[in-house]
Amino acid sequence: MTQASPPRPGARRLYGRAKGHPLTARQQALVDGLGAALAWPDDAPADPAALLPGCAQYALEIGFGAAEHLIGQAQRHPGTGFIGIEPFLNGVAKALAGIEDHGLTNVRVKRADARDEIERMPDGAFDRIYLLFPDPWPKTRHAKRRFVQPDTARHLARLLRPGGLLRVATDVRAYADHALPILLETPGLQWRADGPDSWRDNPPDHIITRYQSKHLGDIEPVFMEFERV
Repeated sequence: MTQASPPRPGARRLYGRAKGHPLTARQQALVDGLGAALAWPDDAPADPAALLPGCAQYALEIGFGAAEHLIGQAQRHPGTGFIGIEPFLNGVAKALAGIEDHGLTNVRVKRADARDEIERMPDGAFDRIYLLFPDPWPKTRHAKRRFVQPDTARHLARLLRPGGLLRVATDVRAYADHALPILLETPGLQWRADGPDSWRDNPPDHIITRYQSKHLGDIEPVFMEFERV
């Protein structure tokens, strides 16, 4: 089994907003208390089976935003352990509020750069990985800032168990045109599409978030699903 690479502190620059409006008193208390309890050390392997022992399956959501999808899926699937990684402080605060409001015990979240975290995760750790509407960085000169790159795609493939599912969604044509060729060329990933409806329709288990409902992109949402073979 291939071992996850060690972290590389300071090796990357994280683009985009780190925080937005000031947190409420409750949100700050959650970040300081529950947030610290649910995160994991920066220098430790992020193994979901150790973070959430006893779960039947494990899922990873990268960049969960306002956490509507993460919290909704965790409510629907109490036997699945969910790991969420998000660099935006306000998004983490919303996830923590959802965890507390619904009494969820099957979710761990961390404010971090997911690129660093996935390098320390073990092979075959997840049954599902979600990358939903990531920052598109639509300008060509910013393409290297997009999360889907050949190296991150290889890690996503490595993290999935055989038969596991990777779901990437976007409503920006530039991102779809960028990500699809990379994912198609990634060893171990097989595109599940069997016709236009395969990527144009919301998957049956998908949770539509407020962001998706705003239709901010330049195309209708597309869902690129890949199976680990």
